[in-house]
Amino acid sequence: MSSLLTNSTAMTALQTLRSVGSQLSTTQTRISTGQRVATASDNAAYWSIATSMRADNAALSAVSDSLGLSAATVDTQYTALTTVIGDKDSGLTKLQSLLVQAKTAGIDRTKIQADITQIQQQMKSTANAATFNGINWLSTTATTPATFSLVSSYSRVAGTPTIGSITVTTANYSLYTATTSGVLDTVSGGASVDNMTIGALTDSAADQTTLDGYIAQVTTAINTVASAAANLGAVKNRIATNTEFVKSLMDSVDRGVGQLVDADMNQESTRLAALQVQQQLGVQALSIANNSSQSILSLFR
Repeated sequence: MSSLLTNSTAMTALQTLRSVGSQLSTTQTRISTGQRVATASDNAAYWSIATSMRADNAALSAVSDSLGLSAATVDTQYTALTTVIGDKDSGLTKLQSLLVQAKTAGIDRTKIQADITQIQQQMKSTANAATFNGINWLSTTATTPATFSLVSSYSRVAGTPTIGSITVTTANYSLYTATTSGVLDTVSGGASVDNMTIGALTDSAADQTTLDGYIAQVTTAINTVASAAANLGAVKNRIATNTEFVKSLMDSVDRGVGQLVDADMNQESTRLAALQVQQQLGVQALSIANNSSQSILSLFR
């Protein structure tokens, strides 16, 4: 029947138009944000997972920054250690050769001592300068921590976060300490590498024995410092490996979040075009349905 009060066709057309309008609004939001799950109301489970993974990625970013600082610190200490070891013209290597030269009978050991003094001062200056961000493992004080923890990783399992770290023992790299217990300032046989002097030594058997002790002491120091530098080299490699892994892990997390919440723009663009056509047709259908009531007037003419 034809009813003036109830237009079922118009009601159906209006309901369809509202549905199309709602879908169109959702599609336009996805296109503008690039996400199909932008809020918890879109998909509570996916939104919760994505939020947690983004938080994990922020923590991994902090780990990456920490690894960068750690790498710079280790590299500073490593560079100083290799400088202290030196070569034929500097450092412990040169000091060893000078002491061997000092065993030559009749040689002027006072002049050799002048070179030794300069090397000793240079090594101490190098150790004191090996500071990055206020950290120095080669020249320590009473307030220097016994160990340093270098943050290396972050993981979260079942809601429980775990922070991984690389532990560095300061005593393994200390060349000079406040208690003179470092590699170069520890007294052995009456002298340390830092304060040994040969200017007053002669060709006597006792003084030659003293020189032999000094040479052995410097040789031991070379081996110890070289071992410390090798350990730092291993730490450098571990930090570099962790840095690359953390970056790859962050990319993986980003891809995982994208799979959960990112919108497929090809699909959304196709849906947008279809919905726009449906909206236009819905408007026309509603217009036709509204005009159908005009035919009732013809019944009263």
